[in-house]
Amino acid sequence: MKRIAILGTASSGKTTLAAALAERYSTVWVPEYLREFVDTVERVPVEADQIHIARTQLEREAEAAPRAQQFLFCDTTPLMTAVYSRHYFGGIDAQLAPLADAHPQRYDLTLVTAADIPWEADGLMRENEEVSIIINRMLMEELWARGISYVPIGGSIEQRVAQVADALAGL
Repeated sequence: MKRIAILGTASSGKTTLAAALAERYSTVWVPEYLREFVDTVERVPVEADQIHIARTQLEREAEAAPRAQQFLFCDTTPLMTAVYSRHYFGGIDAQLAPLADAHPQRYDLTLVTAADIPWEADGLMRENEEVSIIINRMLMEELWARGISYVPIGGSIEQRVAQVADALAGL
């Protein structure tokens, strides 16, 4: 089973892509826990929440893995939590850092969704279109600094699924 990381800013189509890929490959996907967290506690996360969010994301991956068929599509990873931590809190917590550092060992392929679809507000999530541009730049810097190769994914959902299919064929 191959773990596929899907990274990108808010409103860049990660969730839609993960669900479409899971359907195409008759497997499961791991939703972004941050969204559930914000909906449940009815507030945006604070710095102390970041490690809980990242750990819960990984726990959800572990729970889904036995049900995965060939691929497990992960709608975000602790690396994305680390990027947001850098932006909103000025750094990456010492407990969060090792989870983000493990990205290259944990995922077989990293996809980065382009912000080329209409931006939509995401409930209580605080990110807006301007912040998304900053987060995207920070994500690219983080991937480069860590030597993580990725496949850029953009266009319509059909185009995105086809791009991922090509990338998966190369695994």
